[in-house]
Amino acid sequence: MQAVVIHAPHDLRLEDRPLPVPGPGEVLVRVRAGGICGSDLHYYHNAGFGTVRIREPMVLGHEAAGEIAALGEGVTGLALGQRVAINPSRPVGDDEYIREGMRQHAMDMRFNGSAMRIPHEQGFFREAVAVPAAQAVPVPDGTPFEVAACAEPLAVALHAVRQAGSLTGKRVLVTGAGAIGCLVILAARHAGAAEIIATDIADPALVTAAKVGADVTLNTAADAGALDRFKADKGRVHVAFECSGAGAVLASLLDVVRPRGTIVAVGLGRDVTLPIAPIVTKELVIRGTFRFDAEFAWAADLLGSGRIDVTPLLSAQIPAARAVEAFELATDRARAVKVHLTF
Repeated sequence: MQAVVIHAPHDLRLEDRPLPVPGPGEVLVRVRAGGICGSDLHYYHNAGFGTVRIREPMVLGHEAAGEIAALGEGVTGLALGQRVAINPSRPVGDDEYIREGMRQHAMDMRFNGSAMRIPHEQGFFREAVAVPAAQAVPVPDGTPFEVAACAEPLAVALHAVRQAGSLTGKRVLVTGAGAIGCLVILAARHAGAAEIIATDIADPALVTAAKVGADVTLNTAADAGALDRFKADKGRVHVAFECSGAGAVLASLLDVVRPRGTIVAVGLGRDVTLPIAPIVTKELVIRGTFRFDAEFAWAADLLGSGRIDVTPLLSAQIPAARAVEAFELATDRARAVKVHLTF
């Protein structure tokens, strides 16, 4: 079978790999669509990010959907030909975090398409993959594969929104309107936000943000004072989601979030120094958010039922044989939000 394998920066190859055989408790999934994520682009352009580096060839991809092609021994509840979204997250063992319901913080986490471990965890950009049956989450027949493949990034957004508590009737700010920022907008609207403001430094991203439900879009590169009106009366924003990963943006949110408001740091970027005075005097809550757990099945259900519509984010579906072209397109924020490889 064919697989999309990264060897070094800009060294992306289409290679033959053995067709896997599902073991007991596993299923074989014929992958039909896989979404190119920001981490995939980091591997493609820089061989990794931070201390995580490619040290051996690795199949990329952790956002994927397909159909069941074979059932391993003992598998029930799934059927041949059934459409599924594939969960890349597999905590292993029985540590205290798993027992306390924080599976995304497991001491031993296997995450497909990740170079954090040696040997690397191979990803989903291949024609077929064998996974534990629990990782194959059904979606209704007829759900487009590229829609089902958005379950993983939508789960990230849903987990981020849950970190903020109730959004019902609240004014929400989302900084950074890339794929994750736009999915946070969709999740915040689903959670009952009354008004959603989106900021970015690129107009094409803001056009997409408006399509998925942002009430106000502001280009902070064109107007450095675009958010000044939300600083009045100690801040007018109830909850801010920082999705750009820019440290300076995170620091600026302290001025626009109202007393006892919440800032959720979604994007990973460089370290930043935060002034302590507004955090203390406004009694602000600053929370991180990391991956997801139960939200994956919830995301698959929301996508399959159409209650969350991600189609405005779907920029292109490109055959895996043209993977380099797909990665170059996904890199260009002026032309693409979410690009999928097809198999």
